[in-house]
Amino acid sequence: MRETYSKILNKIVDYNSIVIARHIGADPDALGSQFGLKQLINELYPDKKVYAVGTIASKFRFMGSTDKIDGVDFSKSLLIVLDVPDLKRIEGIDDVKKFDYIIKIDHHPVVDVYADIELIDNTASSASQIVLDMIFNLELELSSEVASKLYLGIVSDTDRFLHDCTTYKTLELVSKLVKTTNINLTSLYESYYMRPLSEVRFQGYIYENMIVSPNGLGYIKINDKVMKEFGVDAASAGNMINNLKYVNEIIVWVFLSEDVKSNIIRANIRSRGPFINEVAIKHGGGGHKYASGVRLNSWEDADKLISDLDNLVMEYKNNK
Repeated sequence: MRETYSKILNKIVDYNSIVIARHIGADPDALGSQFGLKQLINELYPDKKVYAVGTIASKFRFMGSTDKIDGVDFSKSLLIVLDVPDLKRIEGIDDVKKFDYIIKIDHHPVVDVYADIELIDNTASSASQIVLDMIFNLELELSSEVASKLYLGIVSDTDRFLHDCTTYKTLELVSKLVKTTNINLTSLYESYYMRPLSEVRFQGYIYENMIVSPNGLGYIKINDKVMKEFGVDAASAGNMINNLKYVNEIIVWVFLSEDVKSNIIRANIRSRGPFINEVAIKHGGGGHKYASGVRLNSWEDADKLISDLDNLVMEYKNNK
């Protein structure tokens, strides 16, 4: 792994123009790894032009801001893609082939091979963990600002170290991060977990109206009218998805929220038993074995996803 890390750093040294991308619907790991790596490169090489691309949900704007890449000469630029296994889910880049060189850093199972350097570690909890491991492996200086972004990325994808993707290496790296930088964890948690009362009431609505099938699939459809009533956006439901992990009657659960602005239905899926990523891939999405997402075109497509997930849970229970 150290050899691959060295190759990545050498390529970063080679290019004066670097674009950093990640997946659509960016979560804190995608943002933490993206903004953390950008900050690291800026600190190591202040003269380089480094651009972070993509849109950000208002809830996560405290983590950083993205850049416009109009006028950037892609043919002379390095593209680094974080936390994205497949081409169709890269945000902000219409054609990766325009770039002179491509590096992929990811912790998902391989879907598309599209980079010159493919650094894949599906034993890592997050893309942020891989970036942090690279920093320590190469003995680079870790600033508090970089550490804060990577820490939030790891905390998000492990759900505060509750998921089984948390390993001794995750805890070892985080421990070293905290010891090295002495970052203010309380302040970070406040930035990430603080939310308005409207979201708390919205969460109550979700719990009250969720349907649970006899097989153990929990699901709720949230249309734009309901979200406007509570004053929340389509990303809000996804932020609450992990809260149902320890409910006896629910094995797999999915939140389906209407995003009128993008003309899609956002599906956030979680599991504490069967692997759900294959179902997500079948419907045009992807993700991890126990945490995946899909962007659907209609409520009819949403019903098909619900049916497939319910069948998955039924098969899981029968085999078990």
